[in-house]
Amino acid sequence: MGQRLSGGRSCLDVPGRLLSQPQPPPPPVRRKLALLFAMLCVWLYMFLYSCAGSCAAAPGLLLGSGSRAAHAPPAALATAADGTPPRLPFRAPPATLLANEGAASQEEQGPEAPDSPSPISSFFSGSGSKQLPQAIIIGVKKGGTRALLEFLRVHPDVRAVGAEPHFFDRSYDKGLAWYRDLMPRTLDGQITMEKTPSYFVTREAPARISAMSKDTKLIVVVRDPVTRAISDYTQTLSKRPDIPSFESLTFKNRSAGLIDTSWSAIQIGIYAKHLEHWLRHFPLRQLLFVSGERLIRDPAGELGRVQDFLGLKRIITDKHFYFNKTKGFPCLKKPEGSPKPHCLGKTKGRPHPDIDSEALRRLRDFYRPFNRKFYQMTGHDFGWD
Repeated sequence: MGQRLSGGRSCLDVPGRLLSQPQPPPPPVRRKLALLFAMLCVWLYMFLYSCAGSCAAAPGLLLGSGSRAAHAPPAALATAADGTPPRLPFRAPPATLLANEGAASQEEQGPEAPDSPSPISSFFSGSGSKQLPQAIIIGVKKGGTRALLEFLRVHPDVRAVGAEPHFFDRSYDKGLAWYRDLMPRTLDGQITMEKTPSYFVTREAPARISAMSKDTKLIVVVRDPVTRAISDYTQTLSKRPDIPSFESLTFKNRSAGLIDTSWSAIQIGIYAKHLEHWLRHFPLRQLLFVSGERLIRDPAGELGRVQDFLGLKRIITDKHFYFNKTKGFPCLKKPEGSPKPHCLGKTKGRPHPDIDSEALRRLRDFYRPFNRKFYQMTGHDFGWD
């Protein structure tokens, strides 16, 4: 008992306060309450974030969310007393595009890949809201509309419907609410787009689109009308091999060289005639004419003009494309939602049948005055002559 430690002090002399005292564990109830509170905070944050997008799609705010819908009346989608659809305000998107083709009618399109949502949209399924399109690719068939749309859909500030809605030519009676519901959800600052090439040749389409919004931006992809007509015929021939020859369909009286303008493949290429209908409802500055030939030769250059027209930052450059010599078209090195290169489908780049040279000469003579008028109307010589 009297033995001393090396320090000269007895074991019994060590103060009790110097011995380590075990801390009592926190009460289980307190731990559970803290955990529940943390979970409640996380759940509340997720709920409020999600609600910000889903609430914007409520019936009273059908036109959008955030600043786009701040001044929108609750009944903005209702039909006016005179039966005309409402006109919606266009808000130019903030600056920020990236970008295949051969243009396809809706009938020849394969299943469309679903629109790729943004990471936020993927996590919060209710984020964003559906808007009526601020820009529409209105034509022309077999001009390059599919390529243009696929290029544009890669851009983070462009959201577009993959399939052709055909609202302003076939389904107008279904109403704007039905049309808007076809659109993908967009976040603030993104542009909603669609493309239906038959709009350009539909007499009622200009007035109907103007009634939706006079500020809608319109894009027309045009191509040499002779080449376009042959491409149109080639598409039909692939589905109906028994149809008459191109030459017999082109002429009412071949010996007299009288062109049959009632045949749609010929009629679509009279661009000046169709443009007159659009200029009655829209100023020329709201239409952009894209060269289908240049879209193949220099996709980045032509897409640069499109980006400027839409008020977007130029993101598309040559590095986004490579030329597929087999298809004869440019391909995307990295398309939307996929790390792999993407080229147009098998319906693009079909070999054209041989056409009698005399028939081609007469057809070019027929289109020449219409082409020149179109050059004057648009202020751009497309070099088809």
